Amino acid sequence: MRIFEAFGPGERALRVGEIAARSGLHRATASRLVAELVEHGLLVRDADRRVRIGVRMWELAMRASPTLSLREAVMPFLEDLHGVVGHHAQLGVLDGVEVLFVERLSAPGSVINYTRIAGRLPLHASSSGLVLLAHAPHDLREAVLAAPLRRYTPETIATPERLRRVLADVRRHGYAYCPGHLHADALGVAVPVTGPDRQVLAALSVIVPNDDGGRAVVPVLRAAARGIARTLGNSPLAE
Repeated sequence: MRIFEAFGPGERALRVGEIAARSGLHRATASRLVAELVEHGLLVRDADRRVRIGVRMWELAMRASPTLSLREAVMPFLEDLHGVVGHHAQLGVLDGVEVLFVERLSAPGSVINYTRIAGRLPLHASSSGLVLLAHAPHDLREAVLAAPLRRYTPETIATPERLRRVLADVRRHGYAYCPGHLHADALGVAVPVTGPDRQVLAALSVIVPNDDGGRAVVPVLRAAARGIARTLGNSPLAE
């Protein structure tokens, strides 16, 4: 696990020495374990001896993914949503004190977006994170409120007082609206995706240009979220 966790979202290939340093393993131990994982296809070596996560690992992870049924239910609506907004449409789930993005659709020339599939962001900084945090257990909300809130731009929520107000607004209005919170040119808007018991399972969001037309996507997001909720009501997730 320490070897696999050495690979960050933006670092798909590492040398054995880098893996050893990041994992805290002795270089000889890391080299031996990497060789065994390569033998089983869970890691692969490039021609320059750098190491990557193998397709076999991806295959096994996809079979076991707890979000697989959710993603299958969401994809038709995500594709329609992406077709309407023409920029980024994505699905995020709560994982610890972060939002984990499990699906994203983009297009050439889209506005800047820091998220990626299997990427993470702090809950306070993104529209998806705010939706998930607003509906998270009380203890988790208090833990985030008590922790340092990293500022990405002047618009990022960086104080507990403002975060409390915004979370209350998200619960009241049913969506999160984040103009310039991660990048001055980008606007994030997100709504909750609920299961048959009305529990929030995920956040459905779009990233569009930060201009005056941003609120026009809210009804489109809500319609997509309602469609997903109906689908999930008839899916194995409802059992």
